Amino acid sequence: MNKIRKGDQVIVTTGRDKGKRGTVTQRVDADHIVVEGVNVAKKHVKPNPLKGTTGGVVDKTMPIHQSNVAIFNAATGKADRVGIKLLADGKKVRVFKSSGDEIKA
Repeated sequence: MNKIRKGDQVIVTTGRDKGKRGTVTQRVDADHIVVEGVNVAKKHVKPNPLKGTTGGVVDKTMPIHQSNVAIFNAATGKADRVGIKLLADGKKVRVFKSSGDEIKA
């Protein structure tokens, strides 16, 4: 079970974008995620008349390692760690480590 999933609000804990908050838009692989507005790089693209794209410099959001982000707890307004709790019916749910509240996906 992934502790950070698509659609979660996260805060960057390390790196040049430390303190920025954004939404996870996709999981690239088991360890890397793409966060909206974080780790943005300039990419030089060639024009392609067949696709109708113009050339120039575009901003591209690059993947970031999931260990460099923490999930945002709206109740406290801070970053929090994620734990896994086993319910009585056998289901696994994600919970905030600080409060034990279930994370609503």
